[in-house]
Amino acid sequence: MSEDSLIEYPSDFPIKIMGAAHPEFAQTILEVVLQHAPDFDAATMEMRPSSAGNYLSVTCTVRATSREQLDNLYRALTSHAMVKMVL
Repeated sequence: MSEDSLIEYPSDFPIKIMGAAHPEFAQTILEVVLQHAPDFDAATMEMRPSSAGNYLSVTCTVRATSREQLDNLYRALTSHAMVKMVL
């Protein structure tokens, strides 16, 4: 384990992605996540619409193998045009 990481790898790591409610949002997020975590199981995605239905929150719990993998996944998600916020 590296000195600056609070996470032990590998570990299950939930990532919450929010964006405008769009028919392609969940599929688009899935494709981005799979590029960085090919073993991610799409059946475990959790989706919640906002109360007004304007936004969608998708939670993907990935099996993180390294800090670099998580950093790359966060960068890919936060830079995507459909994504408003990543937690």
